[in-house]
Amino acid sequence: MGTHYAKAKWNGTLKEGNGVMNFTGYEGPYNYKSRFEDGAETSPEELVGAANAGCFSMFLSALIAKEGLTAASIETSAAVELGQDDGPKITSIKLTCEAVVPDLSEEKFNELAATAKEKCPISRLFTGTDITLDAKLK
Repeated sequence: MGTHYAKAKWNGTLKEGNGVMNFTGYEGPYNYKSRFEDGAETSPEELVGAANAGCFSMFLSALIAKEGLTAASIETSAAVELGQDDGPKITSIKLTCEAVVPDLSEEKFNELAATAKEKCPISRLFTGTDITLDAKLK
């Protein structure tokens, strides 16, 4: 299916250092404050959230298409919680989705959204992490 590449460079100590992450079309700084406090730069967890939200949305779109329907829009956000479990660990991810899908019942939408949450490749990567979903059909 393909190999995708990203890279990161870190300079200095954990608390005083800084780094840059990049991949196709994106380059952004990160540091201790952006990861463990409330800094303005990005963090690995923020990128995990974007990956999970994007993967979920695409997978849900594919499931909807298998029903013979087309989503007008699927908008998903992810809240990634960095906690402690014998060291820093992503402890939970909350996906919030709003979709516009003409002619799709709410019951079927909820079924497809639950399947997408369980089966999208990024969610599957985080087996053992509590991933919750709040999905709404508009």
